[in-house]
Amino acid sequence: MTLHQAPRRRRTTGRLLATSAGMATGLLVTGLLAAPSQAGPSPDTTTGAPIGTTARTVGDARYEPGPCPKTPEPIEVLEGARCGTLTVPENRAEPGSRTIELGVAIVSAKSDHPKPDPIVWLAGGPGDDAVGEAKLAIDGGLNRDRDVIFMSQRGTYSADPDALCPNIDEFNARVVGLVYDAPSTERQHVEATKACRDKLVASGIDLSAYNDTESAADYDDLRKALGIGQWNLYGISYGTNLALAYMRLHPDGLRSVGLDGILPPSTGGSASTWRSFRQGTDGLFKACAEQPACNKRYPNLSATFEKLVNDLEAKPVTTTVTLPGSDKPVKVVLDGGMLVNWLTSATHTAESVPRALDELANGNPQRVAQQWASWRTNPKGIGVTSHGLVYGVFCSQWTPYETQEQALKGGQEAFPGFPASVQAQAPLLTSLRPDCDVWNIPPAARSIRDVTSGDIPTLALSGAFDAQTGADNGPYVARTLSNAKVVTIPYEPHVVFATSKCAQDIAVSFFDTPAAPKTECLKGLEPPEFEIGP
Repeated sequence: MTLHQAPRRRRTTGRLLATSAGMATGLLVTGLLAAPSQAGPSPDTTTGAPIGTTARTVGDARYEPGPCPKTPEPIEVLEGARCGTLTVPENRAEPGSRTIELGVAIVSAKSDHPKPDPIVWLAGGPGDDAVGEAKLAIDGGLNRDRDVIFMSQRGTYSADPDALCPNIDEFNARVVGLVYDAPSTERQHVEATKACRDKLVASGIDLSAYNDTESAADYDDLRKALGIGQWNLYGISYGTNLALAYMRLHPDGLRSVGLDGILPPSTGGSASTWRSFRQGTDGLFKACAEQPACNKRYPNLSATFEKLVNDLEAKPVTTTVTLPGSDKPVKVVLDGGMLVNWLTSATHTAESVPRALDELANGNPQRVAQQWASWRTNPKGIGVTSHGLVYGVFCSQWTPYETQEQALKGGQEAFPGFPASVQAQAPLLTSLRPDCDVWNIPPAARSIRDVTSGDIPTLALSGAFDAQTGADNGPYVARTLSNAKVVTIPYEPHVVFATSKCAQDIAVSFFDTPAAPKTECLKGLEPPEFEIGP
């Protein structure tokens, strides 16, 4: 039930790789470029020592140099990083609140003469750990001239305490063998959510303290504790939501902000998710229609997809697949809701989507089932997502400010021909409202939904195939940001930094000259070559 699913894609010209776990898991993205060497670090403006090598207390926060944060797997680009821990109050609104620890890793700039303002990477999710995404950021060249800072957002994998719940991840893997939209599936999911909540509360975690307001304060405390006057942000997916909140709450320490896969706090919810799904899938279908070979072999893909959703919702199809590395057959049930959620992620493998839908429409579900099971049952996604942060954000900032009627209307308006049972479950937000009912935390202050305004230089990057946070969100946030540059990368899915060399070049050039990022590479981009079956 998070907003990033990025399935593994085959390598194509100018594109990188991305991986997915599944519903209620976060985005794990991996680049292809070799890890760059590290050079001289930026100095602490107070002491002159390299950033991250000096202990300092600022207010209620303290930074201590120390070992690098743990990661699910070794990350080569973190070798030689300067690391430590930021200690902050768990709940700043509660005097005497206990403290929590957030892991910090700082990768040096490649340049021998780095710029003094580092870049801070804000991870997706909610619930992903920024430290675990270091390879993506560094392989994309963000540390060419600047140090890049990664901090584990509160509750994530390398934070102490973490707010992980592997039981939810394990259930989400089992969902491949269940009817996705069935009431019985929802009941089991809500039971897993309730068990997660009970476990975290029993461990002493204050569930109401895991949100954008506290996290933005954590990052501003880190900036001050590291002795940095100004720095830059680069947020992906949910990280853009946090970046926009940060810009509103703590603007003084920001030189510039990059947003990639944009999720505006003012619109977060089911209705906007449906709009994004419509926009991203329409873009993919249009690209096929504009290629004579694809259009001839797979005409009117939109109608094919809508018919499949209706047919499968009325009569689900069950099959079995065998996954790489195992000879054990996996049961897969395909219904309408499952197909919607599959396509939300399958825009990352756009080249194969028309053929997969055609095969399914002609009685061969294997390609879709194989992809779905591979993404959802990936063991690397078990126990890495902070569900405490997932629900802390969604259940305090989203569901209190979107009625059930508004959420349902979003599905009805985007896809009026879908069955009611599909319209009731926004893509990637399945069972959101009943989950939030059992999570039972108070709403955030309504101001968390305020539009972000100001003159901080901002890059608003989107992909035209983004079915999770639609490209229209770029112009939307730019309306109130007077120094915003809006760039849409054609033919690319969610989080273009993970899939497009052109997007990486634009992002790096933006931090050099925020007023004039270099976008010449857009002129040479070509549509994907869609697979044409027999």
